[in-house]
This record gives sequence, C-alpha cells and structure tokens, in this order.
Amino acid sequence: MRIDHDGRTAIVTGGSRGIGREVARELVAAGARVLITGRRRAALEATAAALGPACLWRACHAADAPAAERCVAYAMEAFGRIDYLVNNAGTNPQWGPTIDLAAPLATKLTEVNQWAPLLWTQLVWRAGMRVHGGAVVNVTSIGAAAPTPKTGFYNATKAALDYLTRQLAAELAPAARVNAVAPGLVDTDMAAAIPDAERAALLAGIPMGRFGTPADIAAAASFLLSDRAGWLTGHVLVVDGGALVAGGRVAG
Repeated sequence: MRIDHDGRTAIVTGGSRGIGREVARELVAAGARVLITGRRRAALEATAAALGPACLWRACHAADAPAAERCVAYAMEAFGRIDYLVNNAGTNPQWGPTIDLAAPLATKLTEVNQWAPLLWTQLVWRAGMRVHGGAVVNVTSIGAAAPTPKTGFYNATKAALDYLTRQLAAELAPAARVNAVAPGLVDTDMAAAIPDAERAALLAGIPMGRFGTPADIAAAASFLLSDRAGWLTGHVLVVDGGALVAGGRVAG
C-alpha cells in the first residue's frame, strides 16, 4: 500500500533527529514539502540537506510561542498553506521517583510535552487549516497507559496529550482530523539514556523481539496523516511491538 502525500505540506516539530527526522523523510519521499523545527541548528541543517529541497528548516524551541508563530509564518510564506502538523518535539529531563520531581523540571515537561502541541495546533488552525482542512498527529507514548517507577511525570504529560488529541478531534472536526501515535521503546537518543540492565528487561517484555525504530513510528504517522485515514480521528495508535498487550514493562 503506497501512501501518497503529493502536493501536501507539513510542519514536523523536533524534526532534526530520531522519530521526527524519519517522519520528515517519509513525508518527503511520498511527495510532501516539509518544514522541520528544533533547537539544534546544525542538526536541522544537516537533515534538510540530506532530504533535499523539499525540506526546509527553522530553529525554534517548541514551547516558545513567538518563535513558533514565526515558524508557521515562514511555512505559510514558503508553502502557501499547511496541510499537516506532526507534534513530535518532546523532552524527559528526569529519571527518578515522581515524588522527588523539582518544579523547574515539571515546568519544562509540561511546556514541551503538553502545552507546545496545543500551541502549534492553534497556529496552523488559524493559519488556514480551519478553512481548507488538514490533519494533526501528536506523538505520545505507551507510558501514558501504565505507572512506571522512573518516568512518572513524563508519562502524565503524555496521558494529557492523549486526552488533548481526543478533545481537539472533537472540536476541529469536520475540518481537521487529530490523531496520535503512541510508541513503545524506540531506539533514539532519548532511549539510549536508559541503563543497559533496564533495556534488557524491557526487551524481554516485547513479543516482537526487538525495540522499535523511528521508521516504524514514521510509517504510522504517515498513515494517520493520509487520506487513507480520512474517517479516523481522535484515535491513539499504539506502535509498541506488542508490549502493552503482553503486559510487558513500559520504559521507566
């Protein structure tokens, strides 16, 4: 099944590496023009160069409202419209009991993982998606479904994003669809910080016998954005190698 994004335009936050980079690659390969955003200029520039002229970039902190507004304005100037938004940017600066979480880290988690997806959705909606339609995909986590000892507040922000996905799906229909993809443990820079012993235990709980790849998540996001998912909204698509259904441990 070939998914066609020919002529479509997209913004992918956190698009310089990992899942975001692979989503951008998938969309460009299917014919879309894409603007990637993130904090690391060199990584953004390298990704855009690798993906070719259909991929543009702008440096921007996901939760910085004025900077996000400038990015959306740039996309409108470059593309004329924005058909897709992928809210991929996320952070997890804490590894430990939730009861010990410091206020600055809680603020950072909430701003990036919970507020920023709403901010960017507001901006693309007002930029024209409410008129010509479109699709939004939020990148959440299977951690939203189960308590964990080390990443509790991160999981809480992702659970909030699951709810926000359903809420916005109800509010923005029929003009726009809003869905989410919930990855299990994917081999990214963020996952690389998990201690080796913990990673081994997590792998043992995945029926498919491997960790996910950014390409696994990008394929799901591409489907959710596409016309093939045209009657699908408010859904959280779990892509975890079977970890949740098998009762495997969630990262953290």
